[in-house]
Amino acid sequence: MPTVKLADGELNYRLEGPVDAPVLVLSNSLGTTHEMWDAQVPAFSEQFRVLRYDTRGHGSSSVTPGPYSIEQLGRDVLGLADALGIDRFAFCGLSMGGLIGQWLGIHAGERLTRLVVCNTGAKIGTDEVWDERINTVLEGGEQAMRDMRDASVARWFTPDFAAQHPVEVARITQMIASTSPAGYAANCAAVRDADYREQLGAIKVPTLIVCGSQDPVTTTEHGRFIEQRIANAELVELVAAHLSNVEAGERFTRSVLKFLRD
Repeated sequence: MPTVKLADGELNYRLEGPVDAPVLVLSNSLGTTHEMWDAQVPAFSEQFRVLRYDTRGHGSSSVTPGPYSIEQLGRDVLGLADALGIDRFAFCGLSMGGLIGQWLGIHAGERLTRLVVCNTGAKIGTDEVWDERINTVLEGGEQAMRDMRDASVARWFTPDFAAQHPVEVARITQMIASTSPAGYAANCAAVRDADYREQLGAIKVPTLIVCGSQDPVTTTEHGRFIEQRIANAELVELVAAHLSNVEAGERFTRSVLKFLRD
Protein backbone atom coordinates (compact mmCIF):
# COMPACT_ATOMS: atom_id res chain seq x y z
CA MET A 1 0.00 0.00 0.00
CA PRO A 2 1.22 3.53 -0.72
CA THR A 3 2.41 5.97 1.92
CA VAL A 4 2.63 9.74 2.17
CA LYS A 5 5.64 11.25 3.89
CA LEU A 6 5.00 13.77 6.63
CA ALA A 7 7.61 15.98 8.28
CA ASP A 8 8.11 13.38 11.00
CA GLY A 9 6.85 10.09 9.59
CA GLU A 10 4.60 8.39 7.06
CA LEU A 11 0.88 7.69 6.72
CA ASN A 12 -0.30 4.47 5.11
CA TYR A 13 -3.36 5.05 2.92
CA ARG A 14 -5.68 3.49 0.36
CA LEU A 15 -7.55 5.39 -2.36
CA GLU A 16 -10.47 3.69 -4.13
CA GLY A 17 -13.28 4.72 -6.44
CA PRO A 18 -13.78 6.84 -9.58
CA VAL A 19 -10.93 9.31 -10.09
CA ASP A 20 -13.34 12.13 -10.96
CA ALA A 21 -15.70 11.54 -8.00
CA PRO A 22 -15.79 13.76 -4.89
CA VAL A 23 -13.48 12.59 -2.13
CA LEU A 24 -14.63 10.97 1.12
CA VAL A 25 -12.03 10.53 3.87
CA LEU A 26 -12.60 7.75 6.44
CA SER A 27 -10.83 7.91 9.83
CA ASN A 28 -10.45 4.89 12.10
CA SER A 29 -11.19 4.50 15.79
CA LEU A 30 -8.60 4.08 18.52
CA GLY A 31 -7.00 0.65 18.24
CA THR A 32 -8.16 -0.18 14.71
CA THR A 33 -6.83 0.35 11.18
CA HIS A 34 -8.30 1.56 7.90
CA GLU A 35 -9.66 -1.97 7.45
CA MET A 36 -12.41 -1.27 9.98
CA TRP A 37 -14.22 0.37 7.01
CA ASP A 38 -14.10 -2.68 4.74
CA ALA A 39 -17.88 -3.18 4.83
CA GLN A 40 -18.56 0.41 3.74
CA VAL A 41 -16.07 0.74 0.90
CA PRO A 42 -17.95 -1.15 -1.85
CA ALA A 43 -21.00 1.13 -1.54
CA PHE A 44 -19.09 4.32 -0.74
CA SER A 45 -16.68 3.88 -3.65
CA GLU A 46 -19.51 3.71 -6.17
CA GLN A 47 -20.12 7.42 -5.64
CA PHE A 48 -16.97 8.72 -3.97
CA ARG A 49 -13.21 8.58 -4.27
CA VAL A 50 -12.71 6.93 -0.88
CA LEU A 51 -9.52 7.81 0.99
CA ARG A 52 -8.86 5.78 4.12
CA TYR A 53 -5.67 5.68 6.13
CA ASP A 54 -4.07 4.33 9.28
CA THR A 55 -3.96 7.04 11.93
CA ARG A 56 -0.47 7.83 13.16
CA GLY A 57 0.61 5.13 15.62
CA HIS A 58 -1.73 2.54 14.06
CA GLY A 59 -1.43 -0.14 11.40
CA SER A 60 1.36 0.50 8.91
CA SER A 61 1.66 4.24 9.60
CA SER A 62 4.62 5.56 11.55
CA VAL A 63 4.78 5.23 15.32
CA THR A 64 6.39 8.56 16.13
CA PRO A 65 7.23 9.62 19.70
CA GLY A 66 4.17 10.56 21.76
CA PRO A 67 2.08 11.87 23.27
CA TYR A 68 -0.02 12.94 20.28
CA SER A 69 -2.80 15.53 20.10
CA ILE A 70 -6.01 15.59 18.08
CA GLU A 71 -4.71 18.76 16.43
CA GLN A 72 -1.64 16.81 15.29
CA LEU A 73 -3.83 14.02 13.94
CA GLY A 74 -6.09 16.54 12.20
CA ARG A 75 -3.10 18.18 10.57
CA ASP A 76 -2.03 14.72 9.41
CA VAL A 77 -5.33 14.51 7.49
CA LEU A 78 -4.73 17.90 5.89
CA GLY A 79 -1.16 16.91 5.03
CA LEU A 80 -2.37 13.67 3.44
CA ALA A 81 -4.99 15.54 1.41
CA ASP A 82 -2.46 18.16 0.31
CA ALA A 83 0.04 15.51 -0.75
CA LEU A 84 -2.61 13.85 -2.92
CA GLY A 85 -3.78 17.14 -4.43
CA ILE A 86 -7.17 17.05 -2.71
CA ASP A 87 -8.56 20.49 -1.88
CA ARG A 88 -11.99 19.74 -0.37
CA PHE A 89 -13.46 16.50 0.90
CA ALA A 90 -16.20 14.95 2.99
CA PHE A 91 -14.98 13.41 6.23
CA CYS A 92 -16.34 10.50 8.25
CA GLY A 93 -14.62 9.47 11.49
CA LEU A 94 -15.59 7.11 14.29
CA SER A 95 -14.68 7.55 17.99
CA MET A 96 -11.16 9.03 17.88
CA GLY A 97 -11.81 9.65 14.20
CA GLY A 98 -14.88 11.60 15.26
CA LEU A 99 -12.71 13.81 17.46
CA ILE A 100 -10.45 14.42 14.47
CA GLY A 101 -13.55 15.35 12.48
CA GLN A 102 -14.61 17.83 15.14
CA TRP A 103 -11.17 19.44 15.07
CA LEU A 104 -11.33 19.72 11.28
CA GLY A 105 -14.82 21.21 11.45
CA ILE A 106 -13.70 23.81 13.99
CA HIS A 107 -10.30 24.71 12.52
CA ALA A 108 -10.41 23.76 8.83
CA GLY A 109 -14.09 23.90 7.91
CA GLU A 110 -13.30 25.48 4.55
CA ARG A 111 -11.73 22.17 3.49
CA LEU A 112 -14.86 20.14 4.27
CA THR A 113 -17.95 19.57 2.13
CA ARG A 114 -19.75 17.42 4.73
CA LEU A 115 -18.85 16.04 8.16
CA VAL A 116 -19.93 12.75 9.74
CA VAL A 117 -18.90 12.03 13.34
CA CYS A 118 -19.78 8.58 14.68
CA ASN A 119 -19.83 7.05 18.16
CA THR A 120 -17.91 9.95 19.58
CA GLY A 121 -18.16 12.82 22.04
CA ALA A 122 -16.90 16.35 22.42
CA LYS A 123 -15.11 15.01 25.50
CA ILE A 124 -14.55 11.26 25.92
CA GLY A 125 -13.80 9.72 29.31
CA THR A 126 -11.79 11.14 32.19
CA ASP A 127 -8.11 11.88 32.62
CA GLU A 128 -7.91 9.15 35.26
CA VAL A 129 -9.32 6.46 32.95
CA TRP A 130 -6.95 7.39 30.12
CA ASP A 131 -3.92 7.71 32.38
CA GLU A 132 -4.57 4.26 33.79
CA ARG A 133 -4.88 2.79 30.30
CA ILE A 134 -1.71 4.52 29.12
CA ASN A 135 0.25 3.18 32.08
CA THR A 136 -1.16 -0.31 31.58
CA VAL A 137 -0.13 -0.62 27.93
CA LEU A 138 3.26 1.01 28.39
CA GLU A 139 4.10 -1.27 31.29
CA GLY A 140 2.51 -4.42 29.85
CA GLY A 141 3.56 -4.04 26.23
CA GLU A 142 2.26 -6.56 23.69
CA GLN A 143 0.60 -8.72 26.34
CA ALA A 144 -1.37 -5.71 27.53
CA MET A 145 -2.55 -5.11 23.97
CA ARG A 146 -3.71 -8.73 23.74
CA ASP A 147 -5.58 -8.20 27.00
CA MET A 148 -7.10 -5.05 25.50
CA ARG A 149 -8.32 -7.13 22.57
CA ASP A 150 -10.31 -9.37 24.88
CA ALA A 151 -11.68 -6.45 26.91
CA SER A 152 -12.67 -4.52 23.78
CA VAL A 153 -15.31 -7.07 22.70
CA ALA A 154 -17.82 -5.88 25.32
CA ARG A 155 -17.18 -2.21 24.51
CA TRP A 156 -17.24 -2.49 20.75
CA PHE A 157 -20.11 -4.98 20.20
CA THR A 158 -23.36 -6.04 21.81
CA PRO A 159 -23.41 -9.57 23.29
CA ASP A 160 -25.80 -10.78 20.58
CA PHE A 161 -23.62 -9.53 17.74
CA ALA A 162 -20.48 -10.96 19.33
CA ALA A 163 -22.17 -14.35 19.70
CA GLN A 164 -23.60 -14.41 16.18
CA HIS A 165 -20.58 -13.02 14.30
CA PRO A 166 -17.47 -14.44 16.02
CA VAL A 167 -15.29 -14.35 12.89
CA GLU A 168 -15.94 -10.65 12.21
CA VAL A 169 -15.50 -9.77 15.88
CA ALA A 170 -12.18 -11.63 15.93
CA ARG A 171 -11.03 -9.82 12.77
CA ILE A 172 -11.77 -6.40 14.18
CA THR A 173 -10.50 -6.98 17.71
CA GLN A 174 -7.25 -8.49 16.41
CA MET A 175 -6.47 -4.99 15.14
CA ILE A 176 -6.06 -3.71 18.70
CA ALA A 177 -3.87 -6.68 19.65
CA SER A 178 -1.61 -5.82 16.69
CA THR A 179 -1.37 -2.11 17.53
CA SER A 180 1.93 -0.78 18.82
CA PRO A 181 1.70 -0.19 22.60
CA ALA A 182 3.61 3.06 22.20
CA GLY A 183 1.37 4.19 19.34
CA TYR A 184 -1.76 3.23 21.23
CA ALA A 185 -0.65 5.07 24.37
CA ALA A 186 0.26 8.18 22.36
CA ASN A 187 -3.23 8.20 20.81
CA CYS A 188 -4.88 7.60 24.20
CA ALA A 189 -3.24 10.85 25.31
CA ALA A 190 -4.71 12.64 22.29
CA VAL A 191 -8.21 11.45 23.19
CA ARG A 192 -7.66 12.25 26.87
CA ASP A 193 -6.69 15.85 26.17
CA ALA A 194 -9.36 16.64 23.57
CA ASP A 195 -12.29 18.75 24.74
CA TYR A 196 -14.43 20.53 22.14
CA ARG A 197 -17.49 21.20 24.29
CA GLU A 198 -17.05 24.95 24.10
CA GLN A 199 -16.00 25.07 20.42
CA LEU A 200 -18.66 23.04 18.61
CA GLY A 201 -20.58 26.16 17.61
CA ALA A 202 -17.71 27.04 15.26
CA ILE A 203 -18.62 24.10 13.02
CA LYS A 204 -20.63 25.44 10.08
CA VAL A 205 -20.36 22.55 7.63
CA PRO A 206 -23.39 20.23 7.34
CA THR A 207 -22.89 17.57 10.01
CA LEU A 208 -24.32 14.13 10.75
CA ILE A 209 -23.89 12.51 14.17
CA VAL A 210 -24.20 8.70 14.27
CA CYS A 211 -24.85 7.04 17.64
CA GLY A 212 -25.18 3.48 18.87
CA SER A 213 -28.12 2.90 21.20
CA GLN A 214 -26.09 0.26 23.09
CA ASP A 215 -22.77 2.12 23.04
CA PRO A 216 -21.25 2.04 26.56
CA VAL A 217 -18.35 4.33 25.60
CA THR A 218 -19.94 7.29 23.80
CA THR A 219 -23.65 7.24 24.49
CA THR A 220 -26.51 8.79 22.56
CA GLU A 221 -26.37 11.63 25.11
CA HIS A 222 -22.83 12.39 23.90
CA GLY A 223 -24.20 12.58 20.37
CA ARG A 224 -27.14 14.79 21.29
CA PHE A 225 -24.77 17.19 23.05
CA ILE A 226 -22.91 17.63 19.76
CA GLU A 227 -26.12 17.88 17.73
CA GLN A 228 -27.50 20.66 19.93
CA ARG A 229 -24.42 22.83 19.46
CA ILE A 230 -23.93 22.60 15.69
CA ALA A 231 -26.37 24.55 13.56
CA ASN A 232 -28.60 22.31 11.42
CA ALA A 233 -26.86 19.11 12.52
CA GLU A 234 -28.64 15.78 12.10
CA LEU A 235 -28.51 12.70 14.35
CA VAL A 236 -29.20 9.07 13.59
CA GLU A 237 -29.29 6.34 16.24
CA LEU A 238 -28.51 2.76 15.27
CA VAL A 239 -28.99 -0.43 17.28
CA ALA A 240 -25.32 -1.11 17.97
CA ALA A 241 -22.53 -0.71 20.49
CA HIS A 242 -19.38 1.34 19.87
CA LEU A 243 -18.39 0.18 16.37
CA SER A 244 -21.73 0.91 14.73
CA ASN A 245 -20.30 0.78 11.21
CA VAL A 246 -19.44 -2.89 11.79
CA GLU A 247 -22.42 -4.01 13.87
CA ALA A 248 -25.10 -2.08 11.95
CA GLY A 249 -23.16 -2.12 8.71
CA GLU A 250 -25.91 -1.91 6.10
CA ARG A 251 -28.02 0.68 7.90
CA PHE A 252 -24.90 2.67 8.80
CA THR A 253 -23.84 2.74 5.16
CA ARG A 254 -27.31 3.76 3.95
CA SER A 255 -27.63 6.52 6.56
CA VAL A 256 -24.24 8.04 5.79
CA LEU A 257 -24.71 7.85 2.02
CA LYS A 258 -28.14 9.48 2.26
CA PHE A 259 -26.65 12.36 4.24
CA LEU A 260 -23.68 12.76 1.91
CA ARG A 261 -25.93 12.82 -1.18
CA ASP A 262 -28.59 15.22 0.16
